[in-house]
Amino acid sequence: MFLSSRVLDLSESVTLKINEKVAKLSSSGQHVYNLTAGQLPFKPSPEFIHSLERQLNFLKSYQYSPNAGFEKLRSKVIEKTAQKRDIKFPKGEFDCVLSNGSKQSIYNVLGALINPGDEVVVITPYWVSYPEMVKLWGGVCTFVKSKTFDNYTPALEEIEKALTPKTKAIIVNSPNNPAGIHYPEEWMIGFAKLLKKYPDLVVISDELYSEVSYFDPRPSYFYQHDPELLSQTVIVDGISKTFACTGLRIGHCIAPKKITKAVAKIQSQTTSAPNSLTQRALEDFDFDLLQNFFDPVKQQLRTCAQILREKFRDHGLSHCWYQTTSAFYCLIDFSRMPFFESFEAENSKDKSEEIVEAIFDQIGVALVPGTAFGHPNSARMSMTLEIAPFEEAMDRLVGFMAKKSS
Repeated sequence: MFLSSRVLDLSESVTLKINEKVAKLSSSGQHVYNLTAGQLPFKPSPEFIHSLERQLNFLKSYQYSPNAGFEKLRSKVIEKTAQKRDIKFPKGEFDCVLSNGSKQSIYNVLGALINPGDEVVVITPYWVSYPEMVKLWGGVCTFVKSKTFDNYTPALEEIEKALTPKTKAIIVNSPNNPAGIHYPEEWMIGFAKLLKKYPDLVVISDELYSEVSYFDPRPSYFYQHDPELLSQTVIVDGISKTFACTGLRIGHCIAPKKITKAVAKIQSQTTSAPNSLTQRALEDFDFDLLQNFFDPVKQQLRTCAQILREKFRDHGLSHCWYQTTSAFYCLIDFSRMPFFESFEAENSKDKSEEIVEAIFDQIGVALVPGTAFGHPNSARMSMTLEIAPFEEAMDRLVGFMAKKSS
């Protein structure tokens, strides 16, 4: 039996691979501090759980919804997005397609936009699946690097240099997974000015962590500074992070109807609509109640960020990470640590995987190597543990680094 070259050329999801290893060790009784997770360790808000429970009693919750999702919920998503962003979508020109998570939304959008050989600009560090999804549709990634001490914010001149006649789209992920930052407002203003010169360029704005910002200022977006740019924008979001329900798989994209029709066409021939039960619960749910649910979550993330800062500072490692402000993550820079040069690894240019493996094997702290995010010699750390075990994990981590450096 022969497998397709398309699949053979794909990389396996590193995060899923590591989580399998963590699960195996945990099931054998070993204690592991899992700092790889991209999900909160809480149940959703009681009000949303009650909304789900109410919908269990209705037949429509168990039957197919329209392919693009229930119209009432799609309209509600557009309305709430407009309110949160303080924008107006031109009446009758935009639509929303609900999907089985924001990952599927991005995949469908790429399929709607690119032909084989078309280029998509991807900013590093990037979410692990962007390059592989572009590859699956026959596209080519053009990577634009951002630097640690530029706040992981790419230079606009570098983005413009990356654009060619073959460039169809650029993916902008703010707040950013894995860097744990959002691009500053002045960058968004400059990006808006840049886009005016390229009216055929489509921006896929991945805003899944837009509500997960726990230090001021809050994220802003380029189209807020020039609403005309909505005509070349696809906004992607979902409920996984802000509702704390990654397993319920509801994402969406909002875009001009020409794009949403194409997205819906792809979805109709793959998964069809997302599950009806969660859609009905979301129709019934007051989104404004999320604020009360999420305030304690933000406080916990702030506390974890402060613990991380203090532990690294006390061990002379402040220069090895950048202050996280958003999402659940931060990146640790191994290349600036005293032990880095002497650490033996097969690939001397990127020691991420070997260092992460040593940390896991020796102190039971699981991280994700920066290789997976296009950011060598680093690791992504999730701050979604409860505060006490997170502090224990930080003690172990800085102890490991101090020992290796001595």
